[in-house]
Amino acid sequence: MTATPRRRGEPAARTLVSAMAARRPWARVVYWATWALLVLATLSTVVPLWWLITGALKTPHDLNQTPPTWIPQPWTLDGVVLTWKRLDLFQYFRNSALLAAGTLALRLAVSVLAAYGLSKLRPAGHRLFLGAFLSTLMIPAIIYFIPQYVTVINLPLGGVSLKGSWWGVWLPGAVSGFAIFVLKIFFDKIPPELTEAAVVDGASSWRILTRIILPLSKGPIAVVSIFTVIASWQDFLWPKLILGDDPAMRPLSVALYLVNSPGSRAPLNVQIGSLAIASIPMIILFLVFQRQIMRGVTFTGSKG
Repeated sequence: MTATPRRRGEPAARTLVSAMAARRPWARVVYWATWALLVLATLSTVVPLWWLITGALKTPHDLNQTPPTWIPQPWTLDGVVLTWKRLDLFQYFRNSALLAAGTLALRLAVSVLAAYGLSKLRPAGHRLFLGAFLSTLMIPAIIYFIPQYVTVINLPLGGVSLKGSWWGVWLPGAVSGFAIFVLKIFFDKIPPELTEAAVVDGASSWRILTRIILPLSKGPIAVVSIFTVIASWQDFLWPKLILGDDPAMRPLSVALYLVNSPGSRAPLNVQIGSLAIASIPMIILFLVFQRQIMRGVTFTGSKG
Protein backbone atom coordinates (compact mmCIF):
# COMPACT_ATOMS: atom_id res chain seq x y z
CA MET A 1 0.00 0.00 0.00
CA THR A 2 2.75 2.44 -0.90
CA ALA A 3 1.56 5.83 -1.99
CA THR A 4 2.27 6.91 -5.55
CA PRO A 5 4.66 9.87 -5.61
CA ARG A 6 2.92 13.02 -6.76
CA ARG A 7 4.36 15.91 -8.69
CA ARG A 8 5.27 19.22 -7.15
CA GLY A 9 2.23 21.44 -6.81
CA GLU A 10 -0.21 18.60 -7.43
CA PRO A 11 -2.85 18.35 -4.65
CA ALA A 12 -2.94 15.14 -2.67
CA ALA A 13 -5.85 12.84 -3.39
CA ARG A 14 -8.30 12.53 -0.51
CA THR A 15 -9.20 9.05 0.69
CA LEU A 16 -11.33 7.66 3.49
CA VAL A 17 -8.21 6.42 5.29
CA SER A 18 -5.27 8.69 6.05
CA ALA A 19 -1.72 7.74 5.05
CA MET A 20 -0.78 7.09 8.67
CA ALA A 21 -3.78 4.86 9.33
CA ALA A 22 -3.14 2.94 6.09
CA ARG A 23 0.17 1.65 7.52
CA ARG A 24 -1.55 -0.16 10.37
CA PRO A 25 -2.20 -3.92 10.13
CA TRP A 26 -5.99 -3.65 10.37
CA ALA A 27 -6.03 -1.20 7.48
CA ARG A 28 -4.18 -3.67 5.27
CA VAL A 29 -6.65 -6.41 6.16
CA VAL A 30 -9.59 -4.15 5.31
CA TYR A 31 -7.90 -3.08 2.08
CA TRP A 32 -7.30 -6.61 0.79
CA ALA A 33 -10.72 -7.81 1.97
CA THR A 34 -12.34 -4.97 0.03
CA TRP A 35 -10.21 -5.81 -3.00
CA ALA A 36 -11.29 -9.47 -2.82
CA LEU A 37 -14.97 -8.50 -2.58
CA LEU A 38 -14.63 -6.25 -5.62
CA VAL A 39 -13.03 -9.08 -7.58
CA LEU A 40 -15.88 -11.44 -6.65
CA ALA A 41 -18.48 -8.84 -7.56
CA THR A 42 -16.78 -8.28 -10.90
CA LEU A 43 -16.68 -12.01 -11.64
CA SER A 44 -20.36 -12.38 -10.76
CA THR A 45 -21.07 -9.85 -13.52
CA VAL A 46 -18.52 -10.87 -16.12
CA VAL A 47 -18.98 -14.65 -15.95
CA PRO A 48 -22.69 -14.66 -16.99
CA LEU A 49 -21.86 -12.24 -19.81
CA TRP A 50 -19.00 -14.47 -20.95
CA TRP A 51 -21.28 -17.52 -20.81
CA LEU A 52 -23.91 -15.69 -22.88
CA ILE A 53 -21.48 -14.58 -25.59
CA THR A 54 -19.61 -17.87 -25.86
CA GLY A 55 -22.87 -19.82 -25.75
CA ALA A 56 -23.99 -18.06 -28.92
CA LEU A 57 -20.75 -19.19 -30.60
CA LYS A 58 -21.07 -22.88 -29.67
CA THR A 59 -22.70 -25.81 -31.41
CA PRO A 60 -25.74 -27.50 -29.83
CA HIS A 61 -23.56 -30.51 -29.01
CA ASP A 62 -21.00 -28.31 -27.26
CA LEU A 63 -23.74 -26.59 -25.24
CA ASN A 64 -25.12 -29.90 -23.98
CA GLN A 65 -21.79 -31.23 -22.75
CA THR A 66 -21.39 -32.15 -19.09
CA PRO A 67 -19.39 -30.61 -17.52
CA PRO A 68 -19.85 -27.47 -19.60
CA THR A 69 -16.96 -26.01 -21.58
CA TRP A 70 -15.90 -22.42 -21.01
CA ILE A 71 -14.36 -22.00 -24.47
CA PRO A 72 -16.25 -22.98 -27.65
CA GLN A 73 -14.85 -26.04 -29.43
CA PRO A 74 -15.04 -25.04 -32.23
CA TRP A 75 -15.93 -21.36 -32.57
CA THR A 76 -18.84 -20.95 -34.98
CA LEU A 77 -21.27 -18.22 -36.03
CA ASP A 78 -23.85 -20.70 -37.31
CA GLY A 79 -26.07 -20.20 -34.27
CA VAL A 80 -26.03 -16.40 -34.64
CA VAL A 81 -26.78 -16.53 -38.37
CA LEU A 82 -29.54 -19.10 -37.87
CA THR A 83 -31.04 -17.01 -35.07
CA TRP A 84 -31.18 -13.85 -37.19
CA LYS A 85 -32.73 -15.61 -40.20
CA ARG A 86 -35.14 -17.86 -38.32
CA LEU A 87 -36.56 -15.36 -35.85
CA ASP A 88 -36.72 -12.25 -38.06
CA LEU A 89 -35.06 -10.21 -35.34
CA PHE A 90 -34.82 -7.12 -37.53
CA GLN A 91 -38.59 -6.63 -37.28
CA TYR A 92 -38.55 -7.07 -33.51
CA PHE A 93 -35.65 -4.65 -33.18
CA ARG A 94 -37.61 -2.13 -35.24
CA ASN A 95 -40.72 -2.53 -33.08
CA SER A 96 -38.75 -2.09 -29.85
CA ALA A 97 -36.99 0.97 -31.28
CA LEU A 98 -40.36 2.43 -32.29
CA LEU A 99 -41.78 1.87 -28.81
CA ALA A 100 -38.70 3.43 -27.19
CA ALA A 101 -38.71 6.44 -29.54
CA GLY A 102 -42.41 7.19 -29.00
CA THR A 103 -42.15 6.83 -25.22
CA LEU A 104 -39.03 9.01 -25.14
CA ALA A 105 -40.58 11.80 -27.21
CA LEU A 106 -43.74 11.98 -25.10
CA ARG A 107 -41.89 11.65 -21.79
CA LEU A 108 -39.45 14.43 -22.61
CA ALA A 109 -42.28 16.72 -23.72
CA VAL A 110 -44.33 16.11 -20.57
CA SER A 111 -41.39 16.05 -18.14
CA VAL A 112 -39.70 19.20 -19.46
CA LEU A 113 -42.93 21.23 -19.43
CA ALA A 114 -43.98 19.94 -16.00
CA ALA A 115 -40.56 20.52 -14.45
CA TYR A 116 -40.35 23.99 -15.99
CA GLY A 117 -43.75 24.92 -14.63
CA LEU A 118 -43.02 23.60 -11.15
CA SER A 119 -39.56 25.17 -10.99
CA LYS A 120 -39.89 28.55 -12.71
CA LEU A 121 -43.56 29.39 -13.30
CA ARG A 122 -44.84 27.98 -9.99
CA PRO A 123 -48.61 28.17 -10.50
CA ALA A 124 -51.08 27.97 -7.63
CA GLY A 125 -50.86 24.56 -5.96
CA HIS A 126 -47.49 23.67 -7.49
CA ARG A 127 -46.36 22.01 -4.27
CA LEU A 128 -49.45 19.80 -4.36
CA PHE A 129 -48.70 18.77 -7.95
CA LEU A 130 -45.08 18.04 -7.06
CA GLY A 131 -46.18 15.90 -4.14
CA ALA A 132 -48.54 13.99 -6.43
CA PHE A 133 -45.73 13.28 -8.89
CA LEU A 134 -43.34 12.18 -6.14
CA SER A 135 -45.97 9.94 -4.58
CA THR A 136 -45.90 7.76 -7.70
CA LEU A 137 -42.28 6.90 -6.87
CA MET A 138 -43.35 5.39 -3.56
CA ILE A 139 -45.94 3.03 -5.05
CA PRO A 140 -44.88 -0.20 -6.82
CA ALA A 141 -45.88 -0.11 -10.46
CA ILE A 142 -47.73 -3.43 -10.21
CA ILE A 143 -50.27 -1.88 -7.80
CA TYR A 144 -51.78 0.46 -10.41
CA PHE A 145 -51.29 -2.04 -13.24
CA ILE A 146 -54.96 -3.11 -13.35
CA PRO A 147 -56.43 0.45 -13.06
CA GLN A 148 -54.06 1.55 -15.82
CA TYR A 149 -55.16 -1.33 -18.04
CA VAL A 150 -58.85 -0.57 -17.45
CA THR A 151 -58.20 3.07 -18.37
CA VAL A 152 -56.32 2.21 -21.56
CA ILE A 153 -58.94 -0.18 -22.92
CA ASN A 154 -61.72 2.34 -22.22
CA LEU A 155 -60.51 5.93 -22.18
CA PRO A 156 -62.63 8.26 -20.03
CA LEU A 157 -63.01 10.74 -22.92
CA GLY A 158 -64.79 9.04 -25.79
CA GLY A 159 -64.53 5.46 -24.58
CA VAL A 160 -61.83 4.64 -27.15
CA SER A 161 -59.77 1.50 -26.63
CA LEU A 162 -56.00 1.70 -27.20
CA LYS A 163 -55.44 -2.02 -26.97
CA GLY A 164 -53.52 -3.26 -30.00
CA SER A 165 -52.18 0.24 -30.65
CA TRP A 166 -48.76 1.81 -30.13
CA TRP A 167 -50.48 4.59 -28.20
CA GLY A 168 -51.49 2.07 -25.55
CA VAL A 169 -47.80 1.76 -24.67
CA TRP A 170 -46.70 5.32 -25.39
CA LEU A 171 -49.28 7.24 -23.34
CA PRO A 172 -48.85 5.38 -20.01
CA GLY A 173 -45.10 5.91 -20.32
CA ALA A 174 -45.40 9.62 -21.04
CA VAL A 175 -45.55 10.66 -17.37
CA SER A 176 -42.68 9.76 -15.08
CA GLY A 177 -42.32 11.17 -11.58
CA PHE A 178 -38.64 10.26 -11.67
CA ALA A 179 -37.99 12.28 -14.85
CA ILE A 180 -39.95 15.29 -13.59
CA PHE A 181 -38.12 15.19 -10.27
CA VAL A 182 -34.67 15.02 -11.91
CA LEU A 183 -35.36 17.89 -14.29
CA LYS A 184 -36.99 20.08 -11.64
CA ILE A 185 -33.98 19.73 -9.33
CA PHE A 186 -31.68 20.89 -12.11
CA PHE A 187 -33.99 23.72 -13.22
CA ASP A 188 -34.01 24.98 -9.62
CA LYS A 189 -30.21 25.34 -9.78
CA ILE A 190 -30.32 27.63 -12.82
CA PRO A 191 -29.72 31.20 -11.55
CA PRO A 192 -32.98 33.18 -11.51
CA GLU A 193 -31.06 36.24 -12.73
CA LEU A 194 -30.93 34.68 -16.21
CA THR A 195 -34.69 34.26 -16.49
CA GLU A 196 -35.40 37.62 -14.85
CA ALA A 197 -33.15 39.40 -17.33
CA ALA A 198 -34.95 37.64 -20.18
CA VAL A 199 -38.32 38.75 -18.80
CA VAL A 200 -37.09 42.35 -18.65
CA ASP A 201 -36.08 42.05 -22.31
CA GLY A 202 -39.62 40.95 -23.14
CA ALA A 203 -39.02 37.22 -23.65
CA SER A 204 -42.02 34.95 -23.26
CA SER A 205 -42.07 31.87 -21.06
CA TRP A 206 -41.75 29.61 -24.10
CA ARG A 207 -38.76 31.58 -25.38
CA ILE A 208 -37.07 31.38 -21.97
CA LEU A 209 -37.56 27.62 -21.94
CA THR A 210 -36.23 27.01 -25.45
CA ARG A 211 -33.41 29.59 -25.48
CA ILE A 212 -32.15 29.50 -21.87
CA ILE A 213 -33.36 26.51 -19.87
CA LEU A 214 -33.01 23.71 -22.43
CA PRO A 215 -29.50 24.64 -23.69
CA LEU A 216 -28.28 24.56 -20.08
CA SER A 217 -29.99 21.23 -19.32
CA LYS A 218 -28.40 18.87 -21.85
CA GLY A 219 -26.92 16.70 -19.07
CA PRO A 220 -30.14 15.95 -17.14
CA ILE A 221 -32.09 15.53 -20.38
CA ALA A 222 -29.50 13.00 -21.55
CA VAL A 223 -29.84 11.10 -18.25
CA VAL A 224 -33.63 10.98 -18.50
CA SER A 225 -33.41 9.91 -22.15
CA ILE A 226 -30.99 7.06 -21.46
CA PHE A 227 -32.99 5.69 -18.54
CA THR A 228 -36.21 5.96 -20.56
CA VAL A 229 -34.78 4.06 -23.53
CA ILE A 230 -33.37 1.33 -21.29
CA ALA A 231 -36.65 0.90 -19.39
CA SER A 232 -38.70 0.85 -22.60
CA TRP A 233 -36.34 -1.64 -24.25
CA GLN A 234 -36.59 -4.00 -21.28
CA ASP A 235 -40.33 -3.65 -20.70
CA PHE A 236 -42.14 -6.94 -21.23
CA LEU A 237 -45.45 -7.36 -19.41
CA TRP A 238 -47.22 -4.18 -20.48
CA PRO A 239 -46.37 -4.43 -24.24
CA LYS A 240 -47.36 -8.11 -24.23
CA LEU A 241 -50.70 -7.29 -22.63
CA ILE A 242 -51.52 -4.25 -24.78
CA LEU A 243 -50.11 -5.24 -28.17
CA GLY A 244 -51.39 -8.80 -27.99
CA ASP A 245 -50.03 -11.63 -30.13
CA ASP A 246 -49.73 -9.74 -33.41
CA PRO A 247 -46.25 -10.59 -34.79
CA ALA A 248 -46.18 -7.32 -36.74
CA MET A 249 -46.26 -5.31 -33.48
CA ARG A 250 -44.38 -7.71 -31.21
CA PRO A 251 -41.38 -6.06 -29.48
CA LEU A 252 -38.08 -7.80 -28.93
CA SER A 253 -38.70 -8.57 -25.25
CA VAL A 254 -41.90 -10.49 -26.06
CA ALA A 255 -40.23 -12.31 -28.95
CA LEU A 256 -37.40 -13.47 -26.68
CA TYR A 257 -39.93 -14.82 -24.20
CA LEU A 258 -41.62 -16.87 -26.90
CA VAL A 259 -38.31 -18.20 -28.22
CA ASN A 260 -37.01 -19.18 -24.78
CA SER A 261 -40.29 -20.45 -23.30
CA PRO A 262 -40.49 -24.11 -22.17
CA GLY A 263 -42.69 -25.02 -25.14
CA SER A 264 -40.32 -23.58 -27.71
CA ARG A 265 -38.70 -26.02 -30.12
CA ALA A 266 -35.81 -23.70 -30.99
CA PRO A 267 -32.33 -25.24 -30.60
CA LEU A 268 -30.37 -24.23 -27.55
CA ASN A 269 -27.80 -22.27 -29.53
CA VAL A 270 -30.64 -20.30 -31.18
CA GLN A 271 -32.13 -19.47 -27.79
CA ILE A 272 -28.82 -18.26 -26.39
CA GLY A 273 -28.00 -16.51 -29.68
CA SER A 274 -31.24 -14.54 -29.52
CA LEU A 275 -30.40 -13.35 -26.00
CA ALA A 276 -26.86 -12.39 -27.03
CA ILE A 277 -28.02 -10.41 -30.08
CA ALA A 278 -30.74 -8.65 -28.06
CA SER A 279 -28.21 -7.53 -25.44
CA ILE A 280 -25.89 -5.87 -27.97
CA PRO A 281 -27.79 -2.52 -28.28
CA MET A 282 -27.91 -2.00 -24.52
CA ILE A 283 -24.22 -2.88 -24.13
CA ILE A 284 -23.31 -0.38 -26.86
CA LEU A 285 -25.59 2.22 -25.27
CA PHE A 286 -23.83 1.81 -21.93
CA LEU A 287 -20.33 1.93 -23.43
CA VAL A 288 -21.13 5.11 -25.35
CA PHE A 289 -23.04 6.92 -22.59
CA GLN A 290 -21.51 5.39 -19.48
CA ARG A 291 -20.34 8.79 -18.23
CA GLN A 292 -23.87 10.21 -18.42
CA ILE A 293 -25.32 7.10 -16.79
CA MET A 294 -22.91 7.28 -13.87
CA ARG A 295 -23.60 10.99 -13.46
CA GLY A 296 -27.30 10.24 -13.39
CA VAL A 297 -26.87 7.55 -10.75
CA THR A 298 -24.72 9.91 -8.66
CA PHE A 299 -27.06 12.85 -9.14
CA THR A 300 -30.30 11.10 -8.32
CA GLY A 301 -29.08 8.42 -5.92
CA SER A 302 -31.11 5.93 -7.95
CA LYS A 303 -30.38 3.14 -10.40
CA GLY A 304 -33.36 3.94 -12.57
